[in-house]
Amino acid sequence: MFQHTRCPIDTDTIMKLAAVAIYASILLLIGYLASKKMHNIRDYFASGKNLGFFNVAFSARATGESAWLLLGLTGMGYAVGAKAFWVVLGEMIGVGGAWILMSRRFKRLTDRYDSVTVPDYLESRFRDNGHWLRLIAAGALVIFVPIYAGAQVFATGTAFNAFLGWDHYVGAAVGFTVVMLYITQGGFTAVVWSDVFQGSLMVIGLVMLPLVILNHVGSLPEVTSAISAVDPHLLTLHGPGTEGPSTGGWTTSTIISIIGLAAIGIGFFGSPQVFVRYISMKNTKQILPGTITALIWTLLADSGAVLVGLFGRAIFTPDNIGNINDNILPHASLTLLPAFVAGIFIAMVLSAIMSTIDSLLIVASSAGVRDYWQKTRHPDMSDERLMSLSRKVTLGLSLVAFVIGIGIMLYDKENGVFWIIIFGWSGIAATFCPTMILSLFWKKLTSNGAKCAMVAGFLSVPLFKFVIPPLLNNSGNEVIAGYLADLDVLLPSFLIGFVVAIVVSLLDKKGQAQLVGIDEDFHFAKTGNDPD
Repeated sequence: MFQHTRCPIDTDTIMKLAAVAIYASILLLIGYLASKKMHNIRDYFASGKNLGFFNVAFSARATGESAWLLLGLTGMGYAVGAKAFWVVLGEMIGVGGAWILMSRRFKRLTDRYDSVTVPDYLESRFRDNGHWLRLIAAGALVIFVPIYAGAQVFATGTAFNAFLGWDHYVGAAVGFTVVMLYITQGGFTAVVWSDVFQGSLMVIGLVMLPLVILNHVGSLPEVTSAISAVDPHLLTLHGPGTEGPSTGGWTTSTIISIIGLAAIGIGFFGSPQVFVRYISMKNTKQILPGTITALIWTLLADSGAVLVGLFGRAIFTPDNIGNINDNILPHASLTLLPAFVAGIFIAMVLSAIMSTIDSLLIVASSAGVRDYWQKTRHPDMSDERLMSLSRKVTLGLSLVAFVIGIGIMLYDKENGVFWIIIFGWSGIAATFCPTMILSLFWKKLTSNGAKCAMVAGFLSVPLFKFVIPPLLNNSGNEVIAGYLADLDVLLPSFLIGFVVAIVVSLLDKKGQAQLVGIDEDFHFAKTGNDPD
């Protein structure tokens, strides 16, 4: 891991810490101001369904990225060069597709059902009076969200270590304490307001740093010449090979890996931490400007992240960054920028991390408190008691996520941030996305089909990660195992969930008979009006 040798009390360190302190103070102020907006449980979990497009778009994008963008995608750009732009393409398709194809229908139906959470919507859409669909959805969130958030804790420690040379555990503790303080007080409104602030930092920084590197080298031809001297395949869309510099090309393995990279965007087609933003919009008039805002943000931020790594390869060797690709953004900002500005980049990395942690914890808290405790156990509980319980559950889940993050550090500190976080992202996406897509476009999807699809998608992620590849290797099918590793877990897990949903629903005649009024719901979702 990249370490600093400067004295911890030198002027540069003080300036960097000052920038981080200002950032943390702004977040705490946001939490305090947002707490004044909390009057009931709808405010705590969905901002009273009264947010405008700008807040929703920035919050959805900041939440959907996390540390993988600032540390992981920049590191991927450094490692594989222009090939990382396939991730940008997948993100653009996922973000644009969700906003254009799904958000309007989803917003109309959640307003029709008076849903505050995604499990609220699922229960109403499938007429699931037995609460099992709600419990499966809530259980998946309560289990997987702390794991995903724990990966962000790991990234917090990595960021403080890379920028300031702090011990991983101290850095993780400091960063996570700030999150807990503002999220437990301000709820979803604090999350959204902080996302706008943090999302602005992220996109500005990711646009600026490649330009700083370019200016340092001299010109774009000089940058590309320097990159080509390292490995000309870094400038190609197929990327470098595994056999060393100047190897690579269009092979079956390369094509499969590209499909896997682009498939990362699938997660935007239904992940609850993103779709709750659509619930919180004041009306469907926010969707068109929200779509444009989200796509511009994605193009600028994601492309900037890839260019940070790609341009960084022109001037920084692997030895410069401690042979850890994820260190490219911290090293470039510390080397090329004044100390205070470098401190802002520390805040920017923390923004990516915290904007995801806070959203995940609110989603998991809503699952535990509203979707389990209130809806299935205590339907008459007052909003005041629910909000108090929500804060306690949010704090408890925060501590669980912190422990998981520390566990990741103890077990394996050297794996790249990108793939650790993508594993958590894949788990949530494979659980919810097949059901969310089909629920909006296929009338015959039943409650049992949705339940089985969510369980199948959820279980497929660890199976494709930890079980199937070793079995294939042990049975002499190393080539197939290699292809699965190149593809990664999200796409196959998503496809299994999708197929299971369709097959079970077609066989579930009783479930289809229970979908009373679904034609009217679909007409309303499509047109905004009830049938004549």
